[in-house]
Amino acid sequence: MATAQAASASPTHHRASPGTSPPQPPYPSAARIADSSCFPQYTASLKCLEANQDKSKCQQQFDDYKECKKKEREARLEWNKSRSLFG
Repeated sequence: MATAQAASASPTHHRASPGTSPPQPPYPSAARIADSSCFPQYTASLKCLEANQDKSKCQQQFDDYKECKKKEREARLEWNKSRSLFG
């Protein structure tokens, strides 16, 4: 039983106490998918999956989302590069 208690006390497991908010991710923009500029593509892919049993019918929505995330990442890397003290 001591093993189970030790595992539950692990620092990697964060339990929010009542009245406290859960831990925030390191980057505010990564906090929620709804904050992403790719949210419309994300929701379109989910709606497609809900409407179709066959995932292959949603490939265009998946590709659109993937391309959007790629552009979003490239823009974030470029922005970080412009802020760099070493660049």
